[in-house]
Amino acid sequence: MPDYFGLVWTRLLAVLNYLGLRKQRPADTAPADTDRGDYGKTLARLHDDEREVGPLNAEETRRLRRIKLFGATGSVLILIGALGTGAVPVLQNPVAGMRVLSLPSRMFGTALALSIGGAITLVVAWLLLGRFAVGRFSVEVRHGRSPERRMSRRQADRTLMLWIAPIIVAPPLLSKDIYSYLAQSAIAFRGMDPYSVSPVRGLGVDHILTRSVPNLWRDTPAPYGPFFLWIGEGITKVTGDNITAAIFLHRIVALTGVALIVWALPRLARRCGVSSVAALWLGAMNPLVILHLVGGIHNEALMLGLMLVGLELSFRAIYGAERLRRPGTFVPTRAGWLLVAGGAVLAASAMIKVTSMLALGFVGIALAMRWGATLPALRHAPIREWWGRSRWSVYMLSASAAFYVVVLGVVMMGISLGTGLGFGWTGTLSTGEIVRSWMSMPTLLSVTTGRIGVTLGLGEHTQAILEVARPIAQLVAALFIVRWMLATLGGRLHPLGALGVSMATVVLFFPFVQAWYLLWAVIPLAAWATRAWFRISTIAASAIIAIVVMPTSSNTSGVVLAQGLLAGVIMVAVLTALFFEDRAPRRRRRRGPSPDDDEAPAASASAQR
Repeated sequence: MPDYFGLVWTRLLAVLNYLGLRKQRPADTAPADTDRGDYGKTLARLHDDEREVGPLNAEETRRLRRIKLFGATGSVLILIGALGTGAVPVLQNPVAGMRVLSLPSRMFGTALALSIGGAITLVVAWLLLGRFAVGRFSVEVRHGRSPERRMSRRQADRTLMLWIAPIIVAPPLLSKDIYSYLAQSAIAFRGMDPYSVSPVRGLGVDHILTRSVPNLWRDTPAPYGPFFLWIGEGITKVTGDNITAAIFLHRIVALTGVALIVWALPRLARRCGVSSVAALWLGAMNPLVILHLVGGIHNEALMLGLMLVGLELSFRAIYGAERLRRPGTFVPTRAGWLLVAGGAVLAASAMIKVTSMLALGFVGIALAMRWGATLPALRHAPIREWWGRSRWSVYMLSASAAFYVVVLGVVMMGISLGTGLGFGWTGTLSTGEIVRSWMSMPTLLSVTTGRIGVTLGLGEHTQAILEVARPIAQLVAALFIVRWMLATLGGRLHPLGALGVSMATVVLFFPFVQAWYLLWAVIPLAAWATRAWFRISTIAASAIIAIVVMPTSSNTSGVVLAQGLLAGVIMVAVLTALFFEDRAPRRRRRRGPSPDDDEAPAASASAQR
């Protein structure tokens, strides 16, 4: 009879060893290394310092200019195609009836081809631009080297602004979430509770805003934080029921978030020894940012922007040389107030979407480490001496946690009560779980298992499987996040890198995932992770998702989609040839007359004589 108890015990010990929860010190490992713990050894290899390099030469600048215009052409194509494939409102469509601007809406197949071709063009331009940010794929990126030259920060900023400019005036792209924002903000503006009143019940099914809300969200409460709804309430106060004006102001809010990302990301990158231009290219210039955060007008733009700004302010205080409080008192110094401000900005970002609250945990560990907390004292102390050796670390971790709990509590109460929206948002965080997204691992596995059960004649049990799998996935994610926190406390991972890895863990195990959720992890990791397999996988995932998520609807036939995709690919091929084919006449004009050209007529005349 097999020893099931022994087998289970062996498996349990293996899990404890992997998570680092079982005290052990390998005999063949040096004490100096084991004192740092076993946490994060593999993830630490994601980072390596990058050296700063000189600017581009004249030939590379010329190529950069051509790539910049190529990407801008893609953005213009997206703008034109969005007039027919964008998430236009059911009522108050501003281009309806116009002879030229309404033409794409009457030619959906053509508009779809323009949208797909524009998205592919933008992605190709981004990939080509990567040569001047992270280097060539086969030479620098693949082998983890720094390129000889990079584009300047000014060139990167101007390229991003040029690519974004056409999207600013485009209809909402690839998502109708903006109409949920408008309806929920209108409910709050009318003095009702958007966390208990849905658009149908608060505004009515025939209201001009409710008509544009997707059916899935018409009878669900708001899942967003009170800070974001307060901003939306202010927009509603200005615009009323004018959908076009409200969309434009919400896009300004999204652009503000992108501007905060552009401000903070290079500073965080330099703090981690990473090229600021490389971080900007992979993070802020990512096609997912342009298409989904700016084009789709998602509140993740403001959430991520505030989170990165809060991280930068906090790190300035924590890693600076100035004391955080005046000697003998609890009065903060300038650095101390900067620390408070950083924590408050992080807490405010969590009042947009609660996911960014995770950043407070890693900033708290960084603060505790400044005060002397260490992982070795907590992990390897003998039981009899544990408290004596670990007392200070426990005190400092507790003090740091208490500080950020107070900051979070003050900001949370101030926003929740000051906006008049209360704390109803705490009960609607799981509203999005009604979505069965194929990008969510637990949801994909559960739905696939349910379909297999139906095929085998076992009945429809998909929802029951989801209710079991999703909590288990969240528990697994929590265990991994604890592990990354211990790796940070052990000094093996930088708090920014550990936060990015934790965000990736959240996205992997989240009950519902959208395309732009990938940016939760990509943007912070862009300022820390530099190794080849991270950058290659992130570049590939961003490019593929940006193209795969198309502006189609449930009634788009496969024939129309295939035609649009084929036409879009042909369009990109033609544009690529026009932009990058270096024809001989153009090449001769650029290089000037060749000595051979002068000698040819003389040789011909001599031959005739």
